[in-house]
Formats: sequence, C-alpha cells, structure tokens
Amino acid sequence: MLPSPNIWYYPAAYELENRSQDVGGEIWRVLREEFDWAGRDVLDVGCGDGFHLPRFAESARSVLGVEPHLPLLRRAERRVAGVPGVEVRRGAAQRLPAPDASVDLVHARTAYFFGPGCEPGLREAERVLRPGGALVIVDLDVSSEPYGGWMRADLPDYDPPRVERFFADAGFRCRKVETRWRFDDRASVESVLKIEFSAQVADQAIADVLRLNGFPGRVVEPLTLPVGYRVHIREKPTGLVRLDHSSSSSSESTSPRMP
Repeated sequence: MLPSPNIWYYPAAYELENRSQDVGGEIWRVLREEFDWAGRDVLDVGCGDGFHLPRFAESARSVLGVEPHLPLLRRAERRVAGVPGVEVRRGAAQRLPAPDASVDLVHARTAYFFGPGCEPGLREAERVLRPGGALVIVDLDVSSEPYGGWMRADLPDYDPPRVERFFADAGFRCRKVETRWRFDDRASVESVLKIEFSAQVADQAIADVLRLNGFPGRVVEPLTLPVGYRVHIREKPTGLVRLDHSSSSSSESTSPRMP
C-alpha cells in the first residue's frame, strides 16, 4: 500500500479540496450519462474518507466504500453513519472485500488506477462486477492546463499518452471533462495546492491562480481554476468472451500525486 501524500496527512485540507472541485457537477453529469446507478449496487474503490458515498447513496440500492488506510476508513464510517444502504469496509483494489458478480458499478476517483501497474485492480473490478456492469475511473487529465502542467513539473517521468494507450488497450473508452474549481479566498487556494505539489511548484501554482483571477490588480473572490479530467469507462460483457490485455501489461507503475 502506497501512502497518499495529500489525504493521508492533510485530511482537513483535502476535505476543502473535495468541496472546491467540479462546482458545476460536470463529472457527475458524465458519470450518469455513461452508467446510471439508480437502483443498483455501487462499489467505490479507494473511497478515502467517504466524501462521494452519500452522493451515490441518493439513488443507488446499496453503496460499498473500500479503503485501505484505517484512519480514513474511520472518518468514512463517521461520515456515512445513519445513511441508509451505505457500508464501508477495509480493503485494497487488488483484493476487494466483495463477492464475485455482486455490484453493478465500480467507481474509482483519483485512486489507484494510474495506468501501467494497476492490472491486479482491473482484474478485481472485473471479478466483482455483474455482467452488464461498468468500471468507471475518474482521473486528472495531465495534458490539460494549467493543472496538468503543474503535475508534469512534479512528475517529469509521467507519460500521459502512454497512460491513455494503456487504458485504450485494456478496452476502455475515454471522455475528457472540463471542470471548474472554486475557492472562497486566497488562503483556501494555498491550503489545497500546498498538499498537492512540491513547495516550488505549489508557489508557482498559487501565483498562476492569482493571475487567472486578476492579480496584480484586484483579485476577485471567489477564485476559480479550470481543471481537466479523464473519465475511463469499460462495461463488462453480458455474454461469454475471451479477454486478453497482456499486450498492455507492464511491471512499471507511476502513481502521480492526485487529489
């Protein structure tokens, strides 16, 4: 299990980040278009402190959050206490605590599935999905500016086209989604960007956000930031097929620092 350097150590700032992201709901709109989970069973891989679980629970039949890090698991349990149909279990993407063919949607958002090296998790998702179900992976678009540029500065070995090829070879289609983050004030911007990037890159990112919002003149609040995402989707066939994705496998794994 690899530590997540943002939410593991700065859960309060990460909560602020979650609340600042995708204020227009574009990711949720695309998820609904690709696979409507109303009345179905959802599994959220790497659910962290459970931020997205109540949203799924609004219409799903059941929601299972899976998280390997015990302090985050406890926070998730507190968040969903009293929410009908929601359960949280400790587990990892490589060994999901769910029976075969028991869920309709496996969702992962900026957790584990970062390209080559995540094959064990892909196999596990396929195992727990019912025929006709879907695996949906939401990831930051490292080719989208300005956020992608800051990520590439911190992760010079991360290769966005290679990651895209990996998912395409594994049978996924991809939708790129443009979102907007919104922060109430400069302090919120600094709090979030400082847990996502190295000190030097964070300073540049903060300066860029201020410039986008009117600095050095009058900075308009709330401050906004365009951020691109990739939504990878793969359905599980309802018939018998032979899947062979060995050509895309790799022993290398690069996990970018992502929210």
